[in-house]
Amino acid sequence: MPIRIQNDLPVKAILENENIFVMDENRAQSQDIRPLKICILNLMPLKEDTELQLLRCLSNTPLQVDVEFIIPGSHISQNTSVNHLNRFYSTFSEVQNNTYDGLIITGAPVELMEFEEVDYWDEMTRIMEWSKENVTSTYHICWGAQAGLYYHFGLPKVRLGHKLSGIYKHRVMNRRTPLVRGFDDFFYAPHSRYTDVPASEIHKNSDLLVLAESDEAGVLLCMTPDGKQIFVTGHLEYDRMTLKNEYERDMKKGIEPSLPEHYFLNDDASQKPALQWRAHSNILYSNWLNYYVYQNTPYDLGQIGHHN
Repeated sequence: MPIRIQNDLPVKAILENENIFVMDENRAQSQDIRPLKICILNLMPLKEDTELQLLRCLSNTPLQVDVEFIIPGSHISQNTSVNHLNRFYSTFSEVQNNTYDGLIITGAPVELMEFEEVDYWDEMTRIMEWSKENVTSTYHICWGAQAGLYYHFGLPKVRLGHKLSGIYKHRVMNRRTPLVRGFDDFFYAPHSRYTDVPASEIHKNSDLLVLAESDEAGVLLCMTPDGKQIFVTGHLEYDRMTLKNEYERDMKKGIEPSLPEHYFLNDDASQKPALQWRAHSNILYSNWLNYYVYQNTPYDLGQIGHHN
């Protein structure tokens, strides 16, 4: 089934060229069904890249999904045109009276800062608090996951000795949990970050259930038992070339990054990286939408706060 986006969103043509079922606003208005309303808080600097990645992930489901993008009103984006933001994004203050079936909070390139030093941290805390009563299930990614674990559970992040970047092997735990239904015993996922929430801190928190972990990269996937808060420390939404692009960007900046691990064939950066995580990414997003959004959300969105 389709994802519904604005008629003139630039990535629409790319999605259609990939044979992804995209429904524009005109056609969606004729559908006599109640689609899922998913809000995406996009904190990444290259917003169109993230839009494309997440819309691909949300498209592999039999459910119709209406997507709305938001940004913090307390932050000025430097890497996306004002015209694009004005046409396709709302600020949190403009949607705070709405309710949503699902919310995705993306990563952000601010992980080396303390949470309270981020210029939109106060607004982030309001969004995360608002999500408790206005969203059926919230899906946190990378820095968004660290922010959520810190805000909701007081778990601190720690700075790593070097950037964790690459494709890492994970084992599935608690596999009876619907979020990992259909997963193999082991699977691969991208990580790209300078900080981490220690696995020991997550494991000893009785309010969190760990679902996937790596010997090299730590906890990838954990959640509250009711599925209202889901935390993904990696980037299963990444495209084949995203880590390569990040590596080349850092090289141009003179950062001298390490080569992403387990990514390039024979560790040769001139080789095309193998895509090793797309199938499990599709399963994860499909399971989230089905078991923790669609199956739990009330038909009347206005009842979300009461329903939970």
